Parts: sequence; C-alpha cells; structure tokens
Amino acid sequence: MRTNNIWLKLLVTVVILGAGIGGMMAIGSSGSEETEEEIQDTRPTVRIQPLNALDYTVTIESYGEVRPLESTNLSAQVAGEVVSWNPNFVPGGIVKRGEVLFSIERDAYESALLQAEAQLSQAQALLIEEQARADVAKREASSLPNQQVSDLYLRKPQVMSAQASVKSAQAQLRIAQRDLDNTQVKAPYDALVVSREIGVGQFVNVGMNTAMLHNIETAEVVFPIAGFDTEYLPEVIAGKPAQVITRGRRPVSRTGYVARDLGVVDEATRMSNLVIRIDDPYGVNSGEQALKFGNYVEVSFAGIVLEDVFRIKQDLVNKSAVWLLDENGQMQKRQVNVVREQGDYFLIDAGLHSGERIVLTLPEYPQTGMEVIVIDENTTDALAPSE
Repeated sequence: MRTNNIWLKLLVTVVILGAGIGGMMAIGSSGSEETEEEIQDTRPTVRIQPLNALDYTVTIESYGEVRPLESTNLSAQVAGEVVSWNPNFVPGGIVKRGEVLFSIERDAYESALLQAEAQLSQAQALLIEEQARADVAKREASSLPNQQVSDLYLRKPQVMSAQASVKSAQAQLRIAQRDLDNTQVKAPYDALVVSREIGVGQFVNVGMNTAMLHNIETAEVVFPIAGFDTEYLPEVIAGKPAQVITRGRRPVSRTGYVARDLGVVDEATRMSNLVIRIDDPYGVNSGEQALKFGNYVEVSFAGIVLEDVFRIKQDLVNKSAVWLLDENGQMQKRQVNVVREQGDYFLIDAGLHSGERIVLTLPEYPQTGMEVIVIDENTTDALAPSE
C-alpha cells in the first residue's frame, strides 16, 4: 500500500515537471515569434518610371469667333419691277455662285439692246461708205500735183468720224447688253442669305439694297495670341495647318490654315492677333457638318519644336522640384527648370537626364536619402509618350 503511494507521488511529480517544461517551451516559442514579428521592413513602397527626353512640338491654343470672309449688301444695278425670285433666296437659304436670285422685268432693256444693235449697224454702214469715198479720192489724187492733195480731199476726217461713230455704237451696245444681263441678279459667290428686302411686283431702283449675303466659300477666325505664346510661334506662320473645334454636346471639328498676322498689338490686352481660314465652312461642296458663323471655337496649331525636354505631370513637380530614385534605391530631390506648361503637363528643359527614375507615388513624408521599395517600374500614367 505504501509502495503504491510512493509511485503515485512520483507520477504526479513527473507530470508537473513535464507541464512546466512544456509551458516554458511555449513561452519561449511565442517570444521568438514576437521577436520575429517586430523585425519588419518599414521602408515605404513607391512606383517609379524611367525618364526619356523627347523633341516636343509646342501646341498654340486660343479661342475666337467664326466670321464670314466677306459680306455683301446686294444692290440692283438696273431699275424695274421684280418679276420672280429664287426659292432659296430667303433668310437662311444657301445659294451657289452664279445662281439667279431674282429677275427684273426685261422688255425695256431688250428694246434698248435692239436699238443699240441698229445704231451699230448704221455706224458700220456709214464707215463703209466713207471708206469707199476715200478710196475713190485716193485714186483721183494720184493724177494731181501733191500740193493740191489734202487730208480733206482724201476724206480722212470723214473716215475717222465714221470710225468713231462705230466705236460709240459698240460701247452703247455693250451697255445695253450689260443692262439686260443685270435684270437677272446673280449670287457673286456661294452664299448664305441673311436677309431679303424685296418681293415680286416691287419696283427697285438702281443702287437699292435688296439683300444681305455672307460668303460661305471661306470663313475666318480671328484669335489672340498671349505674350508668353509669342516666342513659341514659328518664323513662318502663313499656311500652317490649324484645327478648329466647337465645344458642346455635338462638337464640330474642321481643318483650316493660318492665313496671316493682323500686324498690330492690341493696346488694351497687349496681345497679337492671327487669322485662320476655313474653306467651305457650311459643307456645301464637301458634305461636312456646317461650322456656322458666330460659333465660338477653340483653335490650335503647331508651334516650334522644343528639343530634349521632359514632359511630366504637374502634380509631380512641387516648387520646381521633383523626386528621383538613385542607383542605391534612395530618394533624392532635384531642382528643375519648367520651360512651359502644356495642358496637365510641364515641359522641363534642365535638371533631368534620360535614364533617371522619377518617383510617381511619394511617401507621406519624403526625405532626401530615404530608402524605399519599388513596386512597379512600368507605369506610364505620369509621363507622356515620345512624340
């Protein structure tokens, strides 16, 4: 009995010792895990991208209003009653060059043309008669002494007078023909009819205003160039292609060309003004969507080329400085020179070199020499592609 108690005590002691050793081992294991967890990489993660210099063509942008190249107050060149007008000769109508807009009664002008033709025939007949008489006088004069032969004897004044009568009759015939032609008033160019002041049965006088027309063969946009853009204009601007676009739900885009510089600087704004021309703005011949007069449009065209510059998003540049990652994986702050702002980007011409790596996502508190972990070197959302 006593022997069993001794063995029982020994067993309890062994169990207690085993439990203690197990507990100590568990505590040691958890301590090691805590130590391992405490030793973590606390370096911030960033995304970077290699820099590449490019030759960048500056885009000159501005705004202006679409205007007709020319406008005409159409007037009657002959007097008479209006007998008909073109169905398209109404406000908002489109008429083609040479198309008859309205007609004036022709009877009086046809009669005047016939009279002019008759007068020309009479003058030509008189000239033939005088030339025949002059030929007879010349033959008779061949048998007379020279001192007896004069210009009057040879009928030279009479021939010259007859020739003048022919020329006068020809001039009258041309005037009569012109007046008859002007009874049909035609469009001087492809035109938009802005207003019409006449109707059938109305009597018009010479010089009376009958309509207002806008030339739709060519439109112009006059737009200002700010002083800071002037230095980026090419030396020769005439003929440079330009893009013209309206803004809104249904934008209209057309291609034009720079026609000229107005040659003066505005005294109030100190800006220069250029002119862009757009052919066939109403799409009469091309079938394109109409670019209507009065539209306010955005214009753009290519300026000079900036060589070896870097195009970087503006939010990466702070107080003319950017953050780079050096060969040791440490962040370095670099001062740069911003030569121009273009949309959401800055163009930088000094302070950077091709192959250097720019930091795209900054840590909360960036420091010079800070070590970081690079998570992505292939992103392209911050730098512009080469152009």
